[in-house]
Amino acid sequence: MNRSQGRQGGWSWWYLLFLVLFAVCLWPPFYNRAEPYFIGIPFFYWFQLLLVIVGAILTAVVYVATDR
Repeated sequence: MNRSQGRQGGWSWWYLLFLVLFAVCLWPPFYNRAEPYFIGIPFFYWFQLLLVIVGAILTAVVYVATDR
């Protein structure tokens, strides 16, 4: 039996990590400010960039953890 035939779909607790990231993105009062600056970039911009990077890493972790 190859890998694609034995794979089962379904829900995993790992997907809750996406919910945390999604909630942070949807709550702008948390990151809608200019300070602290990071190498001259306001917090609003570098925090969003950080969320993109964290989201990519989180996606890889969930993919590996749920890959059966």
